[in-house]
Amino acid sequence: MGNLEDTIAAISTGTGGAVSIIRISGSDSLAIGNSIWHGALKLSPRNRRKAILGKCTSRNPLFSEQAIAIFYQAPHSYTGDDVVEIQCHGGALVTRKVLEIALMAGARQAAPGEFTFRAFMNGKLDLTQAEAVCDIISAQSSMALNLAERQAAGILGRNVHEIRSLLVNVLSECESRMDFGEENLDWQSPKKLISTIDKASEGISALLKYRTEGAVLREGVRVVIAGKPNVGKSSLLNLLLGYDRAIVTSLPGTTRDTVEELASIRNIPVRLIDTAGIREADNIIENKGIERSLASIKQAQIILWLLDVSANPTAEIKTLNEHASGKENVIAVWNKTDLLAKSAKLPATGIETVKISIEERSGIDELMDHIEKMIWGYPHASEPETAVSSRHAALLVEALEAVPGAVEKIRSQEWELASVNLRAAISALGRITGEDASPDILDEIFSRFCIGK
Repeated sequence: MGNLEDTIAAISTGTGGAVSIIRISGSDSLAIGNSIWHGALKLSPRNRRKAILGKCTSRNPLFSEQAIAIFYQAPHSYTGDDVVEIQCHGGALVTRKVLEIALMAGARQAAPGEFTFRAFMNGKLDLTQAEAVCDIISAQSSMALNLAERQAAGILGRNVHEIRSLLVNVLSECESRMDFGEENLDWQSPKKLISTIDKASEGISALLKYRTEGAVLREGVRVVIAGKPNVGKSSLLNLLLGYDRAIVTSLPGTTRDTVEELASIRNIPVRLIDTAGIREADNIIENKGIERSLASIKQAQIILWLLDVSANPTAEIKTLNEHASGKENVIAVWNKTDLLAKSAKLPATGIETVKISIEERSGIDELMDHIEKMIWGYPHASEPETAVSSRHAALLVEALEAVPGAVEKIRSQEWELASVNLRAAISALGRITGEDASPDILDEIFSRFCIGK
């Protein structure tokens, strides 16, 4: 990540909106702001946090654009530095022109995530909060957004810091015993130290319970809709999306390629994938589509295998068994139950099964229940308080694995060896919040951000 001395600038809003924001951050931001923007009042500490109307101007190239400017004085800004934000019309060209004259006035183009990196380095955010900024931008469901906002407010960081503090207190006791072992100080008993470590372990284990939620809400779930031609795959895709995305006809083989769309099912971000019908085809284009369908089935986290109740049930189940037999991630979905006689019985599929009618919109809630249960693996009645990422989970596991060794050494009063294990656990937890994070880790995390954040 770039140095902290440069004054940096970037467009901080997406293209296409009514208003764009160009953010300038660093020690020279006020001087640069006043050199490219002019209003009835000058930007200054006296006028900090005031939205002032004026114009961005430049002689070379000749440019003039009406804009609002706001000065945020350090440390009371997003980055912790002096910051000037210029709000102009949202056209792509005019926005780039304002950024261009800011760069010509002495600012450097900000790297991806560099504003948030500075906020982290200036103590405005811990590393979990900085990561949450990225999660907020990429959230694909309201549950994912709510969790990201709670993490941005510091809930995960505070939990980790509290656990780390418990272990630091035990470590200080162990090191005191090494340094002042001959003195008659008021030591805590090994039993009490172990009790403190056990409390820290319980806290780590409690956070690890939410690793599944973290993976699901950040990465989403690949849900493939598969089956023979004309069983209703594209109709189900359209129904789950809430709009017509795939073409639906009565002709077999209408879908010749996979169709992918993002959706939210029970507040879970999913990537729905409609596939070409599985059958023997003599058309080279359809065959290519079927090959892609089979590849998608192999990569799916959940497979909704549609079966047609109006077709030959034995043939339907045979196709299911040929391509999805033995898979734990398959839900058999009998469709067109509106065509089924009340007295008719369907053969067992041997896997999770649900009956629906896309035509009559029946059974869809039950199908979603099955999907939700398969994703979480257990009842999920309420929204979790937090959800750790794969990075957090790996470090929590590392800390948890170091703890038993410390307990064992404290029991035998081998204080130096206990300290080694405690330091390992404390370091792992510190890498979650950023207290012990290396420059390489920071670069890797902040490089995931878009420019302007």
